[in-house]
Amino acid sequence: MTWIQTRLKHVARIGYGLGQPPQISDAGIPILRATNIMRGKLVSPGLIYAAMSDLPLDRAPLLKRGEILVVRSGAYTGDSAIITDEWEGSAPGYDLRVTPTVADPRYLAYCLLGASVLDQIDLAKARAAQPHLNAEDLGDVRILLPPLDEQRRIADFLDAETARIERLLSQRLRQRELLDELTLSLIDEYIGRPGFVPTVRLGYLAFVQTGVTVDSGRQNDGDVVTLPYLRVANVQVGYVDLSEVAEITVPRKTVATSRLQIGDVLMTEGGDLDKLGRGTVWRGEISECLHQNHVFAVRPDLRVIEPEYLALLTRASRARRYFESTGNKTTNLASTSSSKIRDFRVPLPDLPTQRELVKRIDGRLKAVGELNARLFNQIAALAERRQAVITAAVTGRLEVATGRELDGAA
Repeated sequence: MTWIQTRLKHVARIGYGLGQPPQISDAGIPILRATNIMRGKLVSPGLIYAAMSDLPLDRAPLLKRGEILVVRSGAYTGDSAIITDEWEGSAPGYDLRVTPTVADPRYLAYCLLGASVLDQIDLAKARAAQPHLNAEDLGDVRILLPPLDEQRRIADFLDAETARIERLLSQRLRQRELLDELTLSLIDEYIGRPGFVPTVRLGYLAFVQTGVTVDSGRQNDGDVVTLPYLRVANVQVGYVDLSEVAEITVPRKTVATSRLQIGDVLMTEGGDLDKLGRGTVWRGEISECLHQNHVFAVRPDLRVIEPEYLALLTRASRARRYFESTGNKTTNLASTSSSKIRDFRVPLPDLPTQRELVKRIDGRLKAVGELNARLFNQIAALAERRQAVITAAVTGRLEVATGRELDGAA
């Protein structure tokens, strides 16, 4: 069987999408944007709509089944997905359109998800100051092309295999959701439910530090210092993610107002509604570290409240209800404020009781955390398996009849 190496532009027409979106309405034709294209799939959250009469159909006709959208700029540059029956008739957003001419559309869509093509796209988009991919660069991407019958066999195989992997992924994700529900119930069992313990406004128990504002236009003349600082992405539920820590240069005199101290409870200002106000304890993982103004550092008065107790309480149902009901909501994001954090009412037993509750909860949550870590590893392994199978199939290294890896490429 003969495979040939060719460029994408020789087997497909590549053009641009809609460009600037038209007048947005509450209903009408859905317009797919970069956020709706995710690892070979089209997703609905965040869809915008426009009236048919507002669409420039002469230069951006409605999508057709079998066309492929490729994100051309931003954080998702190079991500792609094929148009299915469910999406037929939708209008494209800011993305590239690939219309197969002499190749199977599904096979081409899988080619664009293979590691070899993604590597080429990464090289192309890296040439721009910001991630960007134009039609010419995409057209020059090299792919391996078997005969049409073999393309269809490969696409059929990958449809079935990726669907199987997706089912397993869905099961593991659901299991993680159940673990989250178990975590919530364990915390509520001890400290989350209303009882006879008096509640106190958090502002009386802790100081809320608002952090440093990141301003690229700031003039940093004179006595300045460059230090690491925490962003929203670093503050996760129950832990601090230090895999990527940015640095910032600020006047030395402002450091004191945004320096973290051991025992601070970190809370994010904005993001998903269900994550507002969730806290995690800073344990001095970096000796000298600041925090962005979108991350609050809540500094408990250790004479009356334990940081670990406060952090656990922010994950309880009563805290979730408070922050979700008081958060400012926009289309895709929500935010809270330092005043709302100070207004949160904390059930306040004495310090020995707080420490005992934390000890009991941590012991129960440790086992849940171990299960969660295993599921996380399984999810990562399944995602790697999906990528590996696609790459092997579209480069001739996989016999689709048996699913067996072959030695060498096509």
